[in-house]
Amino acid sequence: MYFKYVNGYKIENGVDLEGANLRGADFSIAPLEGANLEVANLEVANFTLADLEGANLKGANLRGAEFEGANLEGANLQGANLELADLRFTNLEGANLEGANLEEALADWLTTWPEGFDPVAAGVIFED
Repeated sequence: MYFKYVNGYKIENGVDLEGANLRGADFSIAPLEGANLEVANLEVANFTLADLEGANLKGANLRGAEFEGANLEGANLQGANLELADLRFTNLEGANLEGANLEEALADWLTTWPEGFDPVAAGVIFED
């Protein structure tokens, strides 16, 4: 089983970090499948290539976070702040984005969205 330590926390699938202050933390390539990050402060955190499938990020502050190449399939991002987040090449298929703030988040043609979700209407900026 793969895990890594971030700011003193052992990061592995299913970890419970509800309400934690992990601003700027490096979660790149981290196994976070099914993790609970509800209302956590994850502003400008790095989730590059991280596996967050089915993770709970409800109400989390993800402003300016880096998700390039991350897997957020089926994740709960309800009410999360993703303003200025980098979502290029990110899998958001089946994710709950209800009430999420995606204003000026960055995406590209490789970003996959939940069925019926309109990223342009949500304020997402697409990079060529």
